[in-house]
Amino acid sequence: MNRIDHLFERKQDHILNIYFTAGFPHLDDTSHIITSLAENGVDIIEIGMPYSDPMADGPTIQESGSMALKNGMTLSVLFEQLSDIRSKTQVPLLLMGYLNQMMQYGVDRFIEDCSSVGIDGLIIPDMPIDVYELELKGKLESAGLHAIFLITPQTSETRVKKIDRLAGGFIYMVSNSSITGAKREISPAQIDYFERIRDLDLANPRLIGFGISNHQTFEEACQYANGAIIGSAFIKHVASHADQTDYSILEFVEQIRSEA
Repeated sequence: MNRIDHLFERKQDHILNIYFTAGFPHLDDTSHIITSLAENGVDIIEIGMPYSDPMADGPTIQESGSMALKNGMTLSVLFEQLSDIRSKTQVPLLLMGYLNQMMQYGVDRFIEDCSSVGIDGLIIPDMPIDVYELELKGKLESAGLHAIFLITPQTSETRVKKIDRLAGGFIYMVSNSSITGAKREISPAQIDYFERIRDLDLANPRLIGFGISNHQTFEEACQYANGAIIGSAFIKHVASHADQTDYSILEFVEQIRSEA
């Protein structure tokens, strides 16, 4: 069974998914950050594949990606870094990146390498649902990989239901229509959107991302979905603790999980 499915079988709420950029702040940090996040109670770990044109990323993640590329991060390096990760943790692992990265690397080779290192799912924001359905769905499913799609407040009910029917793992609810970035609170308009999607009674679990940055926003998101995704806030935390080998990851997770 896919590790994401196994997670949601045993836990349905307060799922914490944390995103970090592979190769940031240092090239060889990838495996250490994964194991530290896993050891400190993170439920799903999302590994960002640095890219030169990250259209869905805000400035914090863009800057971390630029630094990672300067550090020498490539997909080949990333897969080498992940080659023994499953001897260290069984926490679900996702790769987040862009369709052009897969194509440049070679789609079949990319899928094969994801499977061989133990990746559980892919988040490819610019992958059209029709391309997935017609060209990639069979390949990903054969490799045991879930394709996780994003929805926004503007996504039609018809499209949401199509994504729910075709996708796996969970549905990534983008909290607003902007790029990624930490926000201090959730607006009434966002809550209306969360409630509307909740009331569709979808088959897949839902995680809310974009703007989740602290205990308050995490708890609010968990009222309307199975959990939340944190990216920019964690990248900022890592950057501010770059002189510490553990990056105070326990401190970060505790402040998200518990009210200060």
